[in-house]
Amino acid sequence: MVGVQAPAMSILPRLALTILFALTPAAASAQMLVGQAEVVDGDTLEVGGERIRLFGVDAPESQQGCTRGGGNWACGREATQQLGSLIAGRSVRCEARDIDAYGRTVAVCRVGSLDLGQAMVQTGHAVAFRRYSTDYVGDEEQARVARRGLWASTFTMPSEWRAERGGWGGGG
Repeated sequence: MVGVQAPAMSILPRLALTILFALTPAAASAQMLVGQAEVVDGDTLEVGGERIRLFGVDAPESQQGCTRGGGNWACGREATQQLGSLIAGRSVRCEARDIDAYGRTVAVCRVGSLDLGQAMVQTGHAVAFRRYSTDYVGDEEQARVARRGLWASTFTMPSEWRAERGGWGGGG
């Protein structure tokens, strides 16, 4: 049987389709970033010069304080340090889920099999960011019941803390 071959698509329509695909959320979900990470704060990394917001979590801002045991506690700084401890100089693998309104990649990042966002919530150094995902709500509940990290203190939710200071409330 002899088939009929369709004419080759010119370069411009192919380029347009490539650009259209690259701008879709599906393309963001297929992007993988791998490398050494620099910790920006408790829910934000830089890998290869690209800023990455951890998917589904919200950690206190670096300057944010909490109250624990009747005294001030630098919970934001501790969250940043905790994320650095989890990474400990090892290579990070981030699977993009979205691009936020500020152009940052939003991704699930792992060191080996350890989901960094999940670990931050489990240790109480971040909360589940329910506005965007319910993936870590169970982990947050366990941390709250066990009074780990933030849950052993009095704190303002990070998004509320940012909003009170004129921040955009979207995280990181």
